[in-house]
Formats: sequence, structure tokens, C-alpha cells
Amino acid sequence: MYGKAFAPEYQGSLTTLSVNSSLTDVLAAGTEQLRAAERAGARAEAARSGLAVAEAHRRLGQVADADRAWKASYRSAREAGDGAAMAWALWSGGTLARQRGAFPLAWRLLRLAAELGGRAGDVVVRGYSLAGMAETGRIQGDYAAVTSLHEQLLAEARKRGEARHTVWALEGIAQIHRNTGAYDTAYAMFEEAAGIAAGAEDRRGHAWALRGLADIVSVRDGDTGRALDLLSEAEVSCRAMNLSGALAYNHKMRGNVLYRAGRYEQAREVYAGALAEFEAMSEPRGTALSRLGLVKSLARLGRDAAETAADLDELAVALDGIGLRHAHRMVERARTELGLARAGTEPGATAGAGRTEAA
Repeated sequence: MYGKAFAPEYQGSLTTLSVNSSLTDVLAAGTEQLRAAERAGARAEAARSGLAVAEAHRRLGQVADADRAWKASYRSAREAGDGAAMAWALWSGGTLARQRGAFPLAWRLLRLAAELGGRAGDVVVRGYSLAGMAETGRIQGDYAAVTSLHEQLLAEARKRGEARHTVWALEGIAQIHRNTGAYDTAYAMFEEAAGIAAGAEDRRGHAWALRGLADIVSVRDGDTGRALDLLSEAEVSCRAMNLSGALAYNHKMRGNVLYRAGRYEQAREVYAGALAEFEAMSEPRGTALSRLGLVKSLARLGRDAAETAADLDELAVALDGIGLRHAHRMVERARTELGLARAGTEPGATAGAGRTEAA
């Protein structure tokens, strides 16, 4: 039903690159081709190769380089009059904006990319851009607004037999189910995504699916050993492809699993490592979530309650600034869990206090 996964963001002379190519290899090949295209005055090819450069920088956590690269790709595409290439550059810029926590900018760029891709007749970039919008809303916790879009994109991907996009959509819907407490449904969807990704040789999608399964196994079943094994398996792919962001989120989830198991000292160490990884790539969402795990771990290890409360206050402000609705609720639940509920709030009064969301 599904063919081998491919990477449509590797375009022009770079279409021979595999979806599983190491990002350092993608960056090297893309940079070489970009320079050759610029020397030849081939603006369309410069735009296409520049897209791969931008995506490699983004996934390696090199934010400033990624920002320059997608903008240069867009300028080259505009000069060439290539509407589809312009849409792909905007998609890359919107995805980077989401990664940086600039959600209003992400919405704007991704919406423009979808519109431009539609006018240019490129159904793939239109689909990727709509998917980016859906993921942005999901990350912000606005599930009601984007669940139907996720489901629409899943149906379209299944119909076309696009493994990579099917896996993405399954994982997104599974995450929504997981965060609303439907663990069995979430597990089944993560499991299907893992199977499709493995069959299509999509190591990135497979790694994210394993992370989702590890989360469910930990929170639903309390099976710490299996959860850690799944994360270790996913980490192999992340390291092989130099997926800096995915690896950092893998480590943050490892901290979650250890924390749930009451292994607070180990959780503290892992959260601290993940925090450093996110800070190195200027990723505010991962930074805030790792800080939250670290604060909770330190509290369990005996840290002063007033210091813990002050840190949670800072995190609440930071998460409000980023626009992460469900992550803000996680801070409120942390207060209750640690006996630090705000004045006038009874312990356990926070909505959904018995359920821990994951991001």
C-alpha cells in the first residue's frame, strides 16, 4: 500500500538524497550544489538546493543559518519566477518559526506557502504547508481547531499512499489522543505509524513513533524498562541522521519516564542534558519543558519550596509568552503535584490534575 518514503524537500539535483541521509551529508551536498548554481546564474536550481541547505541547518539546530538560507532560497525562487519553489521556501521558514516558538509568524508563513503552492499547482508543498499549520495548532494545544485538519490530511495521505505524510498525520492525531487521556487509541495510532515508517524505511518518522509509544507505555502501563528500551532504539536513528531536535526531545522524554518511575536523580541529570541541548539550538518550547521537568525533579530531591514556586512562576510567564496552552496547564498541575497550589486553589482542583500531558 505504501511505497518507500522520500524527501520532497530535497529537490533539483538533490533528489537522489535519501530521506534517511545524514543531515551533515545533506548540508554538504546542498551547499556544494547551491554554490555551483549561483556561479552558473541558475536561480531556480539555487532556490531548490538552498531549500535543502535551509532544512539541514534547521534540523541540526543551527537557527541563524537556517533563517538566512530559507530567505535566500525564497529570493532566488522569486527571481526565477518559480512559484512552487517560493512556496517551499516559505514552508521552510514557517517550520523554522514554529521551532523557534514564533507561532504567529509560523501561521502566517505556512498559510502563504499553502496558498502559493495551490496556485502553483504543487499539491505536495500545499499539503506540507497545511500539515505545518495543523502541527502548529496542535503544539499550541488548540486541538479543537486542528483535529479535523489532521484527519483530512491523514485521509489524503492514505489515498495517495504517501508513507511519510501518513506517519506524520498518525503521530499528530495520536499525540492529541494521548494528551486528552485516550491512551489506548493513541497507542494504536503510534503503533501503526511505527509499522508504516519501518516498512517505508522512514527512520525519522519511526524514531518519533517509538518516542510516542515509550510515553504511552510509561504513563499508562508503568513499564519503565520497555519505555527506556524504545527510546534507546529511537536514539540510534536520531544519532545516525544527526537529528539534533529529535534527539533532544527523545532525551526530554527519557527524563519524563524516569521521573514517573520515581528515579528523580537520574531524571534530573537527563533533564539537565536535554535543557542544554535545547538552549544550544535556541528552541524555546523544548527549553521550557525541560526546565519544568528539572524543577520538578529538584523539588522531589528536597529543593526549597519557595525556590521551586518562584521557578514555576517564571515558567508560567515564559509559556504564556510562547503561546503553549497545554504546557501552561502542565505548570499548574506541577504546583498541585508538589503541594504548591496558588492561594485559593485546593490541591487537585486543577483541571485534569491526574493526567500528565506530553509534548
